[in-house]
Amino acid sequence: MIIEVASIPVKPGSEKAFEEAVAKAVDVVRNAKGCKGMQLTRCVEEPGTYDVVIRWETLENHTVDFRGSDLFQQWRALVGPHFAEAPKVRHYSVVMPSKDF
Repeated sequence: MIIEVASIPVKPGSEKAFEEAVAKAVDVVRNAKGCKGMQLTRCVEEPGTYDVVIRWETLENHTVDFRGSDLFQQWRALVGPHFAEAPKVRHYSVVMPSKDF
């Protein structure tokens, strides 16, 4: 299992529109090969910064399958106009499963 965390700063005043765009785009991502779930979080200290957290079966499901697909183009068309700058994307492996989280 791979956890993708994409930190996305959005344009000032575009927060609500970004959240609505992600709500529309969630089904696009969920249809991607190897996608196991998705969550959107908003930073309390920096309310213009969001993290899109996606669980993938493998790293390649994100970096090759999704990024090289029409689904990625659909995702970016919906959410990309709200980006203040390019997202910072990192991938994580689970070291300890969630306990009462």
